Amino acid sequence: MKPTGYMTIQRHILEGESQHPEATGEFSSLLTDLALAAKIISLEVNKAGLVDILGLTGNKNVHGEKVKKLDMFAHETLLKSMEYGGHFCVMASEEEQDIIHIPEQHQIGKYVLLFDPLDGSSNIDVNVSIGTIFSIYKRVSPDGQPGTLEDCLQKGTEQVAAGYVLYGSSTMMVYTTGEDVYGFTLDPAFGEFLLSHEKIQIPKKGNIYSLNEGNYKYWRPGLKRYIKYLQDVEDLNGQPYSARYIGSLVADIHRNLMYGGIFIYPADKRRPTGKLRLMYECNPMAMIVEAAGGRASDGMNRILEIQPESLHQSEPLYIGSEHDVTLVEKFLREEEELIRFTEEAKSQS
Repeated sequence: MKPTGYMTIQRHILEGESQHPEATGEFSSLLTDLALAAKIISLEVNKAGLVDILGLTGNKNVHGEKVKKLDMFAHETLLKSMEYGGHFCVMASEEEQDIIHIPEQHQIGKYVLLFDPLDGSSNIDVNVSIGTIFSIYKRVSPDGQPGTLEDCLQKGTEQVAAGYVLYGSSTMMVYTTGEDVYGFTLDPAFGEFLLSHEKIQIPKKGNIYSLNEGNYKYWRPGLKRYIKYLQDVEDLNGQPYSARYIGSLVADIHRNLMYGGIFIYPADKRRPTGKLRLMYECNPMAMIVEAAGGRASDGMNRILEIQPESLHQSEPLYIGSEHDVTLVEKFLREEEELIRFTEEAKSQS
């Protein structure tokens, strides 16, 4: 899709907010701050290999994962960019165990920011696409006071905006406020995000599936049958579904957002609750994909309606084209019904 004139992300946000009489300009300002942080991170990502930013810090994050230097740079950049604006009352990061309070000397705002500073960090050192994911809520605690854990633990349906930045062959920022999805590409010539993808719509059905098939032996029987079905069924072009898996959530979902298909990170025997974080990955991606006409599920329930119980809660994720996600839900429900029938038969024997 060709860029739409010289519509910068700042101008696009301001023009959108101007259509709402109650708008104060605060929301457009915080999104502009996020875009600035994305530019700084993008610049550092593009220098990886030229400066001492690759490799590990020697520390582990809250999930026990080894922290990359670029991970920590992205985390600190987002904190510094966002805590000074006075828009947020509290923040939370996938890299931190607890909520992040706004320093006392700074103004406290009415919004809440949750973010994954650098998704796909295992791909950093091999120059594969990575990304930043963010989610914005309005606070539920009293105004003027420091934010609380309750402000962060809201259902995904309560998000007022969500987005991601993809650092790939070009840097793209994609965001939604719930109605439409817009994509902006960073023009390196003058350092501005320009509107390049207007009102993105995911195809109702795709022919791509994305998941780590190396975990096949740990999957539920219903998922195994579904993947076998995709490998056997022929689409309109006379071909079975194609497997495409990058291992960076942002990159995998961005591709399917453009072309259609399904991304899956299931629960399995080793991870009964899945691996992806509800607050930092599942909810923001679900908001984006649903706004684009897609579907996001844990296999049984709508992701956005799950009530979070902890900051780092993990959930299974089935996300993408409406047809494809609905179909995998059917396979999983049939498995549940078979299990229930078998247990009832045993109890009666």
